[in-house]
Amino acid sequence: MFEFEPRMFLFVLFGMGLMATSLAERWLADRWLSLPIAYVLLGYGIFSLPLGLPNINPAADGFDATVLEYASEFIVIASLMGAGLALDRPVSWSNWRQVWPLLVIAMPLCIAAVAALGWGLLGLPVATALLLGAALAPTDPVLASSVSVGPPGDKRRHDVRFSLTTEAGLNDGLAFPFVYLAIGAVGVAGIGTWTAEWFAVDLVWRVAAGVVAGLITGRLAAWYIFERGGDAALDADGPRKGEHTAEGLIVLGSLLFSYGFAEMVQGYGFLAVFVAAVTARQYESRSRYHRMSHHFIEQVEKIVLVAMLFAFGAMLASGVLAQLTLAGALIGVLLVFAIRPLSGLLAEWRSPLPMPGKLAVAFLGVRGLGSIYYLAYGQNSADFGQLGTVWSVASFTILLSILVHGVSANRVMRFVESRGHHIHEGEDDRLPPADAAKA
Repeated sequence: MFEFEPRMFLFVLFGMGLMATSLAERWLADRWLSLPIAYVLLGYGIFSLPLGLPNINPAADGFDATVLEYASEFIVIASLMGAGLALDRPVSWSNWRQVWPLLVIAMPLCIAAVAALGWGLLGLPVATALLLGAALAPTDPVLASSVSVGPPGDKRRHDVRFSLTTEAGLNDGLAFPFVYLAIGAVGVAGIGTWTAEWFAVDLVWRVAAGVVAGLITGRLAAWYIFERGGDAALDADGPRKGEHTAEGLIVLGSLLFSYGFAEMVQGYGFLAVFVAAVTARQYESRSRYHRMSHHFIEQVEKIVLVAMLFAFGAMLASGVLAQLTLAGALIGVLLVFAIRPLSGLLAEWRSPLPMPGKLAVAFLGVRGLGSIYYLAYGQNSADFGQLGTVWSVASFTILLSILVHGVSANRVMRFVESRGHHIHEGEDDRLPPADAAKA
């Protein structure tokens, strides 16, 4: 009888998934389906068959949680670099003023609401409820590509896409203090000196260190590329005929360097990677090198994304939803359809976007693979109670977001764009003056 090793089948599955990605994206573009939905369903179907494939269930296996932590960590930092490189607007209060409310109003409200529901409806310990809220609150940079800005050099103004891209780039780092708050609360009966330490170290110091580390490494990367005078920069317009660039090595190297450097100085690496990418992007903004770098990191991200989508489908097939209750599912439904939209609308209330644009920003807060990282990180860092329930709720919410936002994102964007609601009232479709001068 013909037999094969299960791992060989995984090679075939992964290889076919990679080869089909580009064709599948084009074919699914105008259909009621998206690439993440298709690959998650495919992963679920294949791992449900009696082929001897491994189970992937972090709620039941600590090794699976460790592997998922490392894999999701890498794809998140790759996505953050891609998001930062895509932003053409210089950093200033006037250019970025629409983003800050999403970070300081919408995200904390989502964390508090989900944590309260987890504690009240599911009976989770306070620390576990906080972990659930912190994991599910951020807009995911990995699965938000359908609502992200275009590649570097796209001179068309799009305030809805800019808001969602920048929010996804920054809130992954800013959600981490609340993950540490949850870790610190494990086994603690009440508020004490540990909360002051959390505020000083995990909130103030780590955020500041992440931003500074990103500024330093981003400036170093820009100097290396554009001022060193070596093979890295070549022409500002791109490589000359017959010449090769090392943008792939440099981009990947700077990504790992900025992340590792920030973590070594006890800063948030996610925040540092995004800040470094934005800093490097502002330098020599007309250079085609940024577009080449963005294309490379986008390819790296898609390679890992295919594996992670199959793995998420495998998680569903391996019983990660086994402890899901009606109350747990209700939390996911409320987050996607009420908590995030209402908190996002409150945050955007004074934004100059027309109301349909505000509603689009509020609704399209994608939940995704970043949540898997936070849960796996928390599980590997402290002894949380009822983690099976937390994994079930988070996995259901991610699946719901993939389905709902995967189907609706392109249609919502086309609606607001066709009516001009994607641009601030009183503005045209060009970049702000500061950007136009550099573009």
